[in-house]
Amino acid sequence: MRGLNKVQIIGNLGRDPEMRYTPNGKPVTSFTVAVSRSWVKPEGERMEKTEWFNVVAWERLAEICNQYLSKGSPVYVEGRLETRSWEAENGQKHFRTEIIANEVIILDRRGRAEEELGEAALAETPPEEQPPVSESHS
Repeated sequence: MRGLNKVQIIGNLGRDPEMRYTPNGKPVTSFTVAVSRSWVKPEGERMEKTEWFNVVAWERLAEICNQYLSKGSPVYVEGRLETRSWEAENGQKHFRTEIIANEVIILDRRGRAEEELGEAALAETPPEEQPPVSESHS
């Protein structure tokens, strides 16, 4: 049976994107997205909780995210979850779960794609350029 690993979030960037390059020259951009939800408790108290997601974009999508996104930008992100691990110099093992983005839609404050950005507002990494799920990008 085939599995499914798909994530969709809508939120705001928590910081400016950071772009770097792998040793073989592939661009990679990382950023955080805050997604808030609110509810009312049975007693009438209004509650709010914010979840923070680490997002990673590769190649052309990385370049577009770096160019057009900034802290506070509202975005729709679609991708898959991937957890990577590494060992610190002191021997402590670290884990980080990230959304590997395959689509990012830049939203305006009303939740619609920004018209003035045209094609750059919708950016998707073509399937043939996406690394396989088993490949590590550490």
